[in-house]
Amino acid sequence: MLITPSIGLVFWTGVVFLILLVLLRKFAWKPILSALKTRENSIADALNTAEKAREEIQKLTADNEQLLKEARVERDKIIAEAQATAKELVADAKGKAQEEGKKMIEKAQEAIEAQKKAAMHEIQDQAATLSVEIAEKLLKRELADKKAQEELIGSYLKDVALTN
Repeated sequence: MLITPSIGLVFWTGVVFLILLVLLRKFAWKPILSALKTRENSIADALNTAEKAREEIQKLTADNEQLLKEARVERDKIIAEAQATAKELVADAKGKAQEEGKKMIEKAQEAIEAQKKAAMHEIQDQAATLSVEIAEKLLKRELADKKAQEELIGSYLKDVALTN
């Protein structure tokens, strides 16, 4: 069995419902809707801010990557320049060392040649002195005797006559 409500009950329930709707609309819907709208706006703002932050992070990451690439290129360039400079310095030092070595060798050869010439002059002087001393001793011995003097002069005359 079903209980059927009376028309008066339905009428008063409808009137109370309409009054409740009017009261809710006047006092509750506006604050609820404005709170929902505010919340919706704050969520949308938060999403926009998050998107902007993500884009900014991506931009900064790309900028950082570009800066790193540029820094690596610059580092490689500096290293290459330093290596080239080092090679150039080594080559210059080798060249200077070779030039100095050649100069030292030339000076040593000149000194040796000068010493050689001095030694040759000294030997020639000694040989001349010895020759004069030997000749003097021989002549003294040979010229001490008159007959030996005549024989010596005769032999010199024969030598002179034969060569002419």
